[in-house]
Amino acid sequence: MAAASGGGFLRRWRRPAEGLGRAVRAVCGSGRAAAGALRAEQLAERLRRSEEKKREVSILFSPQTPKDPAQRRIRELAMLSKQLQQVHPNVLAKVLKQETVYQDEEIVVINKPYGLPVHGGPGIKNCIADVLPILAKMLENMKAEPLHLCHRLDKETTGVMVLARSKEAADRIRLLFKTRQVEKIYWAISLGDPDPTEGIVEIPIVEKEVQSHQSHYKMTLAPNYRLSAEDGKVVKIRKNRNAESAVTRYRLLASSAACSLLELQPITGVKHQICVHLAYGLGCPILGDHKYSHWSKLAPQKLPGITLKRLKLEQSKARHLPLHLHARRLSLPLGKRIDLVCKPPLFFQKTLRKLELEIPKD
Repeated sequence: MAAASGGGFLRRWRRPAEGLGRAVRAVCGSGRAAAGALRAEQLAERLRRSEEKKREVSILFSPQTPKDPAQRRIRELAMLSKQLQQVHPNVLAKVLKQETVYQDEEIVVINKPYGLPVHGGPGIKNCIADVLPILAKMLENMKAEPLHLCHRLDKETTGVMVLARSKEAADRIRLLFKTRQVEKIYWAISLGDPDPTEGIVEIPIVEKEVQSHQSHYKMTLAPNYRLSAEDGKVVKIRKNRNAESAVTRYRLLASSAACSLLELQPITGVKHQICVHLAYGLGCPILGDHKYSHWSKLAPQKLPGITLKRLKLEQSKARHLPLHLHARRLSLPLGKRIDLVCKPPLFFQKTLRKLELEIPKD
């Protein structure tokens, strides 16, 4: 789980000054020859990195750290997400090994932590794709073939993620995803209750630029129908040629404190499909979805008073609330059908308890 996975190295980072002390002793205690060999800029770089770590840890463990457990967990989760970008790749691979929930001769399945990107990009130091060779060796031996990605989850999404032990197995599983033979079940905590409580959202999705004081791009709905202004009848409109077909089945599992626990089955796999269908199709954005809770601006999600009260959270701190979207189950037809299930991360489970949303029994 995201909150639990990083506990070990979080504790080891509580005393960053030790690293600084070792760096200084290494220079001062090794004699003039060693001191002459070490360039001044190398020492300066070590000191700078040590001070950066010290400042980060001081934010997390300083007297200003919120006393309220809920706000402290949110702060810790945000720091953990940042620290996953700073640890050595071997440490990250070890975290993923601890999150392994299933493996056989063809696949390895992990419970993806929160805040960890699958692919690299600008500003991303660590991602799952980069540590797959290290993870393969940790699971097997030094001659193990690197693992292969079969699909992806967004950075903030947790849950079931399938890796293949060979390129052939990866290609076969990717084809299963492409031809919609993989059954995917997600859990999400949303704001508000969907009406009706069970159904299918079948509305195409397209990416558009949002014109505001801070222009940005978002996925949004591109419906094929609209209501006539004259008589209120449903009228078919021209299809947006850039839009992708998107279908999401949903079901209400529990409701309390102006929030809902939803079971979601995306039939298609369009970018940000679940977030868009819930926020703009059903009017029930996911808790912690600060991107799709508003259309015309990038701003923290506005939470109902009863939700803030149950979470013991101030609206000014809502921007730190993580996205509550979890890939709960995958069903893969690999000869026989394999059902892969992952429990939600600790922060998700604690939010369910605080909101008094009863977790369904399997």
